[in-house]
Amino acid sequence: MSRTHWKRVAIAFCMLFVGISASQNATADVTLPSIFGDHMVLQRELPIPIWGRANPGEQVRVTLGSDSRMVTADKDGRWKVMLGKMSAGGPHKLEIQGDNAVTFDDVMIGEVWVCSGQSNMAWSVGQANDPDLEIAAAKFPQIRLISVPQVGTQEPQDDFKGSWQICSPESVPSFSAVGYFFGRQLHQTLDVPIGLIDNAWGGSSAEAWVRRDLLENDERYQQLLDRWTHLEKTYDHEKVMADFKKRLADWKAKKDAGETVGRRPRSPRSQLKGQHRPANLYNGVLKPIIGYGIRGAIWYQGESNANRAYQYRHLFPLMIQNWRDEWGQGDFPFYWVQLADFRNEVNQPGDSNWAELREAQTMTMTKLPNTGEAVIVDLGEAADIHPKNKQDVAKRLARWALARDYGMEIVHRSPLYQSMKKQGNKIILTFDHVGGGLDTFDVREPIGFTIAGEDKVFHPAQSKLIGKNQIEVSSDDVPNPVAVRYAWADNPVCNVQNAEGLPLTPFRTDDWPGMTVNNHR
Repeated sequence: MSRTHWKRVAIAFCMLFVGISASQNATADVTLPSIFGDHMVLQRELPIPIWGRANPGEQVRVTLGSDSRMVTADKDGRWKVMLGKMSAGGPHKLEIQGDNAVTFDDVMIGEVWVCSGQSNMAWSVGQANDPDLEIAAAKFPQIRLISVPQVGTQEPQDDFKGSWQICSPESVPSFSAVGYFFGRQLHQTLDVPIGLIDNAWGGSSAEAWVRRDLLENDERYQQLLDRWTHLEKTYDHEKVMADFKKRLADWKAKKDAGETVGRRPRSPRSQLKGQHRPANLYNGVLKPIIGYGIRGAIWYQGESNANRAYQYRHLFPLMIQNWRDEWGQGDFPFYWVQLADFRNEVNQPGDSNWAELREAQTMTMTKLPNTGEAVIVDLGEAADIHPKNKQDVAKRLARWALARDYGMEIVHRSPLYQSMKKQGNKIILTFDHVGGGLDTFDVREPIGFTIAGEDKVFHPAQSKLIGKNQIEVSSDDVPNPVAVRYAWADNPVCNVQNAEGLPLTPFRTDDWPGMTVNNHR
């Protein structure tokens, strides 16, 4: 062979060697997931977990302030350290040194909260009340924001594409409104840095946020999983897209012909990659942040599970416990928003799946410690499932955190039904957590109560306040009452609150089977 040929072979070999060396060096680089980065907030007064990847057996040193820890990457290249507790403040520099160096600047120590749920948590500042004023005033350099992109998958993810942003008029418009207003209230009250992690996904179902094997090991979810197993075997997204393209073409043709048409058909997302499939969001948008040091989580979801409200009684606590077990931070605070009032008001008492879902949410406070519910049955909009008043929603959540986690002596929970006592043709209701005392909004008479006898037929009731924590309820149509309900409707007309303006929690005294009792799919 010619000298030229061997020269080419030598050059190719050298290039291959360089490529292999470069590849080896690349895999040896110390890396951290995107939850760590410039401008992040690390949780104060708790051990600080830091983790990442490196070459198997590589020595990695992690330094934050005066705290420095050494760790060896395991056989899979994973490493993790727990730094010591720190007080609020900053900025600090986080340095990670292995075969290469990684440095994160402008790191603050403060309070970190996860903001999760479905569309009412995802609803942005730019879509809330007074967006122009809120955005213009969003100049809080010690509030830091990060959002997790929507990835629905059955495969556990350990990273996502995102980065921490300093709160500003430029960064806040697309961020969760409830999350931001909640964080702003904490920041202004506590005067410490606040980190907010938004991983909410509109329309998501609670089962999508739970590890799948937990559902599989509980026979109560068998029908739900059977439905999904069948769908996983038969779903044809290409066919779905073909049908969509045909509908879109028909829509365009009618529009071009001048016919009246509705909204443009929406391109469908694969159901297998969406926000309803069990475990999809646990794997795709929760798993990548599990383990990051947090104070707690706020949650706004339930609309998508309203038709299975009885199932939500155990599904929602299961989800919360799953998160806590995975995080390894004990029973961290978990506060949620009860469903708002929605749909048309009705004149006569009846069944309501939204009322049953609210009941399931309230029940969760008795099943798990360190949980709380912000009641907003007075803040909804009949024609909009996304009420724009997110400011008051966030304040009610913040009351829970400020009272329970930060030691403020403030009224933080809505009045709650405690007991009933029959007196002739009347029922006397007693309530707990009344704050400065029960009160009414707009008119003096309590509105929203219905009463029934043994026939289980409810009638509108006449009601009056008795003292600080009791209400008397009766009806001429019910001479022998046995049960009372309050705000038991999708969009109830009701007006009871405490002196601090927190609305009475919707309730019923009976346990008669509801409309969703047999819905499990």
